[in-house]
Formats: sequence, structure tokens, C-alpha cells
Amino acid sequence: MKKVLILGGGFAGVEAAIFLRKRGYRVTLISDRDYFYIYPTSIWIPTGEATFEETCIPLEDLRRVHGFELIVDEVREIHSRERRVVCANGEYRCEYLVIAMGSGKVEYEGSEHFLSICGKPEEAPKIKERIDDLIARGGGRIAMGFGGNPKDPSNVRGGPAFEVLFNLHNRLKKLGIRDRFELTFFAPMQKPGARMGEKALKMMDLYFDRLGIRKHFGRKIERFEADGILFGDGSRLASDFTMFIPAGSGHPVFANSDLPLNDAGLILINDYCEVVHDYDESPEFYNVFAIGDSAALDGPDWRAKQGHIAEVMARNVAFNIDAIAKGSEERRGYLEHINILCVMDSGDGAAFVYRDDRGGRMIPLPVVGHWLKKGWGWYCRNSKLGKIPRIPGL
Repeated sequence: MKKVLILGGGFAGVEAAIFLRKRGYRVTLISDRDYFYIYPTSIWIPTGEATFEETCIPLEDLRRVHGFELIVDEVREIHSRERRVVCANGEYRCEYLVIAMGSGKVEYEGSEHFLSICGKPEEAPKIKERIDDLIARGGGRIAMGFGGNPKDPSNVRGGPAFEVLFNLHNRLKKLGIRDRFELTFFAPMQKPGARMGEKALKMMDLYFDRLGIRKHFGRKIERFEADGILFGDGSRLASDFTMFIPAGSGHPVFANSDLPLNDAGLILINDYCEVVHDYDESPEFYNVFAIGDSAALDGPDWRAKQGHIAEVMARNVAFNIDAIAKGSEERRGYLEHINILCVMDSGDGAAFVYRDDRGGRMIPLPVVGHWLKKGWGWYCRNSKLGKIPRIPGL
């Protein structure tokens, strides 16, 4: 039986492990943490509507249900041509290698002065602590935002920043102290969220105005400070607490590998998620695949990396590895599945957001939208643990 080695225990890696096991392959998953983190539901940790534990699934539980081997270790080197991986506590080889380690982050001066909802999972409870401190103090100035990466615009996470801020507004309103807080959303681009489409962008603008959330857009971030953010034009945004989501860049391990990378340090792949060496000349394939945030996505300018795209890539890789092993020429690609799809939660409702080549749509879902997203979180946990059937395509 062929052995598949998967690096990474996030959406892409876990999905690949599940579907490769369904096809009968020996699968070893290496992760530097012992739990699968449900990032989309972590937005409720800062406001106390979810706990850290409720947002995690132990990888050991997933291993027991699906039958893959689990190794908790830190990847140090990737030698793709040899399909050899060096970790802190061992070295591993395989017939097929799937890289799903996520990405690094664009670095900023003063990064110690902000926390991120899309950074290390342990930062989410710290965000709650900082917000709770300000509530206990009686008020304050809170700034939340996200950044971009000009070298790879697809590797950006804007939605969770909107969601945490909207949920915070809703919590402060329920406590009757919203008027004691100055909430500001900031981003270096002129139109943050523009990839959702013009109609959605206009609706977001109306939402900011209705909730009394200030905007600070279109100015390059110079550095973060303990009490604010300094911008390239000399302007400054005062803040008692800052939450910021840097855009993704190449994982630091990739720089110590023989992997082909784009300018942002992300792994070059073809439509079938195969890592392609000598990309612009004569392609060579080594049964190495990259999926999720580790990969450089092709597609339209508005493309964005999301969990459902990572899972599509993972399922395709399981199919493609099986096809290669059986000598079949059939392949499945990810490009036809590129879209933006999310339920943007606000704590008291949500908005359904969808974008494809025909444009973008944002449909308000008062009250019910919040519970739809809650229901998705329940479904995500229980379907991955095999307690309920998977819905095809989800």
C-alpha cells in the first residue's frame, strides 16, 4: 500500500487525510499542534460566545475515527525531489507528499503591539482578555483591521476582522456601553472588501455608518505602537487595543526547501495541485502536492483563500493521487471551483456573501444568519468526527 505523508493539521491537511484514508492509502499526518482549530468559529472567542476548547478538535480523536497515523512534530526542512521531510524529532519519507502547512505572515514593525484572530490560535483568548479589561475600565478606543500582500493579493483574510468587530459592537450594545467605546476599522487599501464585489462593498459601507464604526482606509501602515498605529502619510490612529490580521506570505520552512516559489514565497502548483518544478520550461512532477494557504492560487484578480477552497483542493488531491497510482490520466482541478463564499456573522444576524465571475452578492440574514453559522460550526465538528454524515461538497 502506497504511503502518503501530509504536512499540516488544518482544513486542507485534515480533509486530505480523511479522503485518502477513504481510498485505502496509508496516511501519516504531521502537525506542530495536537488539535484541529476551527478558525471560522473562533470569531466568537473574543466576545465570550465560544470557548477555546469548543473551537478545537483533538487530532487524536480524528486519528481514531479515520485511521491515519498522527505525529505531532515541527517540520524543519522539505526535500521535495526526494519526498523527504526533516522534523525536529525525526525524518520521514513517502511515495506521495502533500504540503498543507498554511502560510507565514507579512511582517510589520511593532507586531508585538497587536493580536490577530487569524494568527496563532492561543491569541484568540488573549483578545478576549484585552477587551474584557477595557470593559472593566469603562470604555476605550479599539481598532481592528487587516492588511494585504501586493506580491500575492489572494492570501488575505478580511472577513474575520469584520466579524469580530461587528460581534464586539453587538456585545457592547447589549451591555449598554457602546457609547463609551470608539470602534475603528482600518486597512491600507482604499476599498477593503472590494473582492466581494461592488454591491457588497456599498452594503458594507452602509453597515459601518449605521453601527457608528469609524473608517481609516487607503494609507500604508508604517508601524504599530502600544497605543496606536502610525501610517505612511504621517497620520496616526490612537488605540487602546489593536487587533490586526496580516496578509499571508510563504511559510518560513519553504525558504529552506527545494520547492518552486512565487514572489510571495508560496508554492507554485498547477490546476491539479501538483508542485511543478522548472515551471516555465519543461515541467517535472515528483508526486508532491501543495494545497490550501501553502499554495500560490491562480485565477481571477478577486480570488481569495478560504477553507472551502482548501477542502476542494484536498479532495481533488486524494482523487488525483489515486488516479496516478492506478495509471489513470483522469485529474480534477481546483480552478473551476474558485469563488468567495461565507456567512459573515455580526452576533445578532449575518450576511450571506458570494462572489464569482458574474459578480458579488451580499444578502442580509437578520437573526437567522447568526444561527446558520452556529449550525455550520456544529456540523463541521460532528461531521469530521464521523458522528453525522457529510453533506456532499461540504
